[in-house]
Amino acid sequence: MRAALIFVAPVVAALLAALFLATQPRRADPAALAGVEGDAGRGARVFWAGGCASCHAAPKAEGDARLILSGGRRLVSPFGDFIAPNISSDPDHGIGGWSVADLASALRHGTSPDGAHYYPAFPYTSYAKMTYQDIADLRAFLAGLPASDRPNAPHELGFPFNIRRAVGLWKLLYFDTEWVLQDAPTPKLARGRYLAEALGHCGECHTPRNALGGLDRSRWLAGGPNPAGKGRIPNITPARLDWSEAEIAYYLETGFTPEFDSAGGEMAEVVENLSHLPPEDREALAAYLKAVPPVP
Repeated sequence: MRAALIFVAPVVAALLAALFLATQPRRADPAALAGVEGDAGRGARVFWAGGCASCHAAPKAEGDARLILSGGRRLVSPFGDFIAPNISSDPDHGIGGWSVADLASALRHGTSPDGAHYYPAFPYTSYAKMTYQDIADLRAFLAGLPASDRPNAPHELGFPFNIRRAVGLWKLLYFDTEWVLQDAPTPKLARGRYLAEALGHCGECHTPRNALGGLDRSRWLAGGPNPAGKGRIPNITPARLDWSEAEIAYYLETGFTPEFDSAGGEMAEVVENLSHLPPEDREALAAYLKAVPPVP
C-alpha cells in the first residue's frame, strides 16, 4: 500500500499542477496592441453594437442616462445573481484607470486587470472574436463618457459557483472562439457574422445552454428557457424566423414586426442599441440570420 501511495502521489500532484496551470487567467499580449490607436467616433459604433449600456447603465435608465455606465443591474441566473459592475470613466469605481490592454484582456480572455477570472455572465465568450482595433476604439469612446462613483456590489452566488478559480475549468470546457457560421463568402455576410457572433453576442441569449451554462452550439440561435425564469427566448433561425431580410432589418431599427407587433422586454433595449448603427449594419445582421442553419 505504501509503495502504491509513493507512486500515485507524484502523479496526482503533477495532474493538479497541470490543472492549476491550465486554468490560469490569460491576458492580452501588449505586443498585439502596439501601434493600435483608438478613435472615439468609431468606438461609438462598437459601443452600440456591443450593447454595453444594456447591462451597465443603471436599472431603468433612459435617454442620455444610459451613457452613465454606473452598473447595478441584476442578472438573474440558475447559478445565482450577477450584479453588473460600474464601467464608467471613474478611475476608482469604474474603468477610468484601465489601459487598452486591460480592456482587451477582459473582452477577449475574461480576465480582470488584477488577474482574476470574470464570470461568463459577462459575454467574453463572444467578445473574444473582437478585433484589437475595435477594442481600442471602444476604449477611446468609453473614456469620454460620464464618470460615476457608484461602488460595485458583489455577486450573490452560492457554493461552489462563488469560487472564481473554478471559472478557469469552465473556460477549458466551453470557451470556444471558433465562428459558428464557418462560411461567410461576402463582405456583407462577414460583417453580419462579426456583429452577431462577436459584438452583438446574439447567441448568448438565443442559444440553449447545458447544466453548467455552456452554449449548445449545435442548436445555435434555436432559443430556450429564459435564464431569469420567465418565458422562453425565441428561436431566430430560419426554421422559425421566416421574415425577409428587409423585414428583419426594419425590426432591428424600429422594433416593429411584420405582424404589427413590437419588441418588448430586453429585446426593446437591443433594438434601441441597434438603431444607433448605420443601415448597412442592420442589413448585414439580417443577412446573417437568413444564412444560419435552420434548427427546429
